[in-house]
Amino acid sequence: MEETLRVETKNGSAPTAKARRKVLVASLVGTAIEWYDFFIYGAAAALVFGPQFFPSEDPLAGTLAAFATFAVGFIARPIGGVVMGHFGDRVGRRQMLLLSMLMMGGATVAIGLLPNHAAIGIWAPILLVTLRFVQGLGVGGEWGGAVLMAVEYSPKNKRALYGAFPQMGLPIGIIAANLVFVVVANMTSPEMFNAWGWRIPFLLSGALVGVALYIRYSIEESPVFETARKEENVARNPLGLLFREHLWTVLLAGAISIAAPAIGYIYSVYLLSYGTSQLELTRNTMLGIIIIGAVIHLVTVYLGAVLADKFTQKKVFVAGAILVCLWAFPFFWMVDTASPVNIVIGVTGILIAQSLMAGPQAALIAELFPTEVRYSGASVSYQIGSILGGGFMPMIAIGLFAAFGTLTPISVYLLGLGVISLLGILTLRIGRYSASAY
Repeated sequence: MEETLRVETKNGSAPTAKARRKVLVASLVGTAIEWYDFFIYGAAAALVFGPQFFPSEDPLAGTLAAFATFAVGFIARPIGGVVMGHFGDRVGRRQMLLLSMLMMGGATVAIGLLPNHAAIGIWAPILLVTLRFVQGLGVGGEWGGAVLMAVEYSPKNKRALYGAFPQMGLPIGIIAANLVFVVVANMTSPEMFNAWGWRIPFLLSGALVGVALYIRYSIEESPVFETARKEENVARNPLGLLFREHLWTVLLAGAISIAAPAIGYIYSVYLLSYGTSQLELTRNTMLGIIIIGAVIHLVTVYLGAVLADKFTQKKVFVAGAILVCLWAFPFFWMVDTASPVNIVIGVTGILIAQSLMAGPQAALIAELFPTEVRYSGASVSYQIGSILGGGFMPMIAIGLFAAFGTLTPISVYLLGLGVISLLGILTLRIGRYSASAY
């Protein structure tokens, strides 16, 4: 049975169209900048962090170490999701979104200013890992808050579409991150890029974060949360309540969230490393492929959400999970041709599959939990899937290829993640709680 909410804004009426647009813009822009910060780290890990912070006679070992620090961010993400989810359910969504932006932006700029191993020795990788951890804490609390602000402002017939706006921030972040790297790489010589050019995308984050903070500061708190606070329906210990009464739902929601992030990091991070090191394609070619993929991703996530509002979230998500299983092998077969056209076709197929899951995912997860634990439930569930599916994917992929010399084991791994998400969505009871009453 749906949770029934009487939701009002400060003036006693439903949100205006202008207020909804402001929230959608804030969710989209803020999330895009957070992901820009997160993905410039991934691009730098693939291109320069190995020799800069983990010098080794074996280039593979340096790259593997760099991707290990990439995974550290995913270890921190569940912690950020737990902490910010807890306080997001107690004090509000808006404050946590401002905090997550400050943490992510501050850590990113600090990475851009960080001396390398040649300058400060062992402290360079230690500080890099620490700042990556702070990045992970920030983005861990971002997704749940941005999604809830969008979904809790949404009309009932557009929940998936509103929830997809933060999802669309991810491909926008990828596009921005890789475009900046392409521009900087083409404006500097290889020596200049490796010496200091790679720092420019990190330092640029400072200005972008300032814009996002201004936009987010101007929006009001979620009206659903305001109503809960007015009616004294705010849990004192939302995290304890979540694990006591909704643990099984959290685990299943984590399972359905496992395949989509894995696909995102395969194509946006691992593919960049594999294409340049194994297929011997140029850096610009691979960055161009990733940008094309992100544009496709942006459009298909939107379409996935529209389809979910029309045909139900569960049906569209199931279709996406099945397509992941069917495309896991053809995707890597096309990558291994080393033809940019074939790689784009392979990426398009796998991103359509991912988008059919990502489009309805935000609203679907939000409606699994009641208001008093919704931020905690959405954040923890999503981060469970992200760390198990996405965080270690580049490192696992590099390890599997190093061990077997072929992409086939990676295809098997991706197929397994698709099966997990499919079984999870088939088991879940969808839409138990309404995240919007408009």
